[in-house]
Amino acid sequence: MMTDDTSARLALPLLNPGQAQKEMTHNEALALLDLAIGASVREIGVDAPPPVPAIGACWIVGPAPTGAWAGHTNAIAGWTGGGWRFVMPIEGMPVWVEAAGLPARFVAGTWQSGDIAAAHLVIGGHRVVGAQGAPIADPTGGATIDLECRNVLGTVIAALRTHGLIAS
Repeated sequence: MMTDDTSARLALPLLNPGQAQKEMTHNEALALLDLAIGASVREIGVDAPPPVPAIGACWIVGPAPTGAWAGHTNAIAGWTGGGWRFVMPIEGMPVWVEAAGLPARFVAGTWQSGDIAAAHLVIGGHRVVGAQGAPIADPTGGATIDLECRNVLGTVIAALRTHGLIAS
């Protein structure tokens, strides 16, 4: 929720008319943007701040934060020249998790690591995977096993082509 003092989505500090030392508010907003935009974190779910973090290093705070991180569950915690800064995630916010080598996204109040949601996957301009198709029926009965196998294999090949996994 936007107030006269913060932005609506990331709660960035806003300048006010006639405000003294506007550079302080502006610099704070830039420090928070630096953590949130193109975010890359060391790990997800860490409860205690590291003892000697490098400037610019970030983590996602765990469910039971302690010390300087207390009260910042799920936030992106970043160490800056001015100490710890925190960005509360918004729905759909992405980050790169360095330790896992995977993306994570904030969905329904929790960080989900490794899942990528998409309607389909395009590689080299070609759709290679799409929505899951209808299931392939198990073979049943049949007097001639060869004919039954050919029919099932034909169905499998058609499904692979539909999903773009093999060329037509």
